[in-house]
Amino acid sequence: MTGFVLNGLDQSAITTNGTAKQAVEETVCVAQTLDGLGYHRFWLAEHHNTSAFAGAAPEILIGHIAAQTQHIRVGSGGIMLPHYSPMKVAEQFRMLASLHAGRIDLGLGRAPGGDARTAAALQAGPQAWPVEVFPQQVEMLVQFLEDANGLSGDSGGFPDDHPYQGIHAQPMGQEQVPVFILGSGGDGAVHAAQMGLPYVYAHFINPENVGEATKLYKDLFRPSRHLAAPKLILATSVLVADSEEEAAYLARPRNMWATQLMQNKAGRFPSLQEAQDWQPAAAESGLFEVVSGRSATGTPEQVMTRLDGLVRDYGFDEVIALTLIPDLAARMTSYRLLAQAAGLAPAKAA
Repeated sequence: MTGFVLNGLDQSAITTNGTAKQAVEETVCVAQTLDGLGYHRFWLAEHHNTSAFAGAAPEILIGHIAAQTQHIRVGSGGIMLPHYSPMKVAEQFRMLASLHAGRIDLGLGRAPGGDARTAAALQAGPQAWPVEVFPQQVEMLVQFLEDANGLSGDSGGFPDDHPYQGIHAQPMGQEQVPVFILGSGGDGAVHAAQMGLPYVYAHFINPENVGEATKLYKDLFRPSRHLAAPKLILATSVLVADSEEEAAYLARPRNMWATQLMQNKAGRFPSLQEAQDWQPAAAESGLFEVVSGRSATGTPEQVMTRLDGLVRDYGFDEVIALTLIPDLAARMTSYRLLAQAAGLAPAKAA
């Protein structure tokens, strides 16, 4: 068994020869597969107004997947909190926790998950919460969740003189909803550290800043009623195949798409054949090589060596694997090979 907890993340990628409905259905299939393989968590991302991803409402998909699985924790990676009311998010996840006790996670991010016009369209009023108040939003959300557990005053929830004292996020009960802060830079690390919450570093977005962000989190961490010590989780791109050559073949669509994204030219995810036929322009070749080197890609042994190195170097407690392959069977195989290499024990059917 490996020295870290192994989890999965899915973005419901839409391929050029597929549909958004198919992308969501495949996400459910992946979740069921990881449930049987013994993965600990399965998280859903939030994106808006994009042709590449269908996962616009993780809070709905979480409930559906939790009902279709038996053991795995299901959560958001993450809810983009500046778009929403903290009380409403608390109520959504209190309901999920009431229906699926002990299996719901709430990961929070402050990125818009789309462009500025889309962010404005998501708001019920004239503008979103500014990102500067994200820490206050998180604090209020946590207070609503704790209040729903019956806590108040110094024990948690709202202080006795708080204007929201007596306003409860329903349904109330003892079910816990653990909160995580997501980030790919220094701000998220600082917020997570100061609130004493777990920090999830999006290595697949910004691998270059991992050392600075994790050090910042550990240096500034304040023990809280949530955590006595820092808890670090790595979210990274992973692709496993039986051979190095097959892994490179399967990774080419992802790397092609990311190369085009960096040039503001990305659309749907290319098929395997489209990616093999693609010839990068001279200016794109360097970007393609940079993108290709970001992921843990290769045989099970190569991938585990890469992941073990990241865990050891930066002190991660858990790994969340994001595997983007425009072929469902190959994606399932990658997660299965990774589970075997990590020594996961398959879950027993209920």
